[in-house]
Amino acid sequence: MGKTLYEELGGEARLRQIIDVFIDRVFEDRMIGFFFRNANRQRLKEMEFQLTAQFLGADIEYRGKPLDEVHAKHPIMGGQFARRLQILRETLETFQVPEAIHDAWIAHTESLRPLITKDQGSDCDPLLAREKARGAT
Repeated sequence: MGKTLYEELGGEARLRQIIDVFIDRVFEDRMIGFFFRNANRQRLKEMEFQLTAQFLGADIEYRGKPLDEVHAKHPIMGGQFARRLQILRETLETFQVPEAIHDAWIAHTESLRPLITKDQGSDCDPLLAREKARGAT
């Protein structure tokens, strides 16, 4: 039996290092960081670790709420989802994550888009976002 992507990546220590930097970058980002101003950074890092470790083949259970439930209260636009995806790409490149793992991770994240936002594209409509934030749509 071959190694899991999790093992190929370097296991828990390596994944936690990548997730820590990624989540810190998301929190500090000018375009999407405001979504996280009231979030518990350490908890989010742990949930992201569990979700990613499980996807990469680790025997680790994701113990967070369903992603669609967690994100339903946030008016996340397609462009904001794309920005988070770009931060992930940059973080994976910084850590020189092997191409096969990089591509699988990005594809998996993209597959989660319908659970995070109903916007299919990458455009941000600030007026629509404002209306969604007010609960008008």
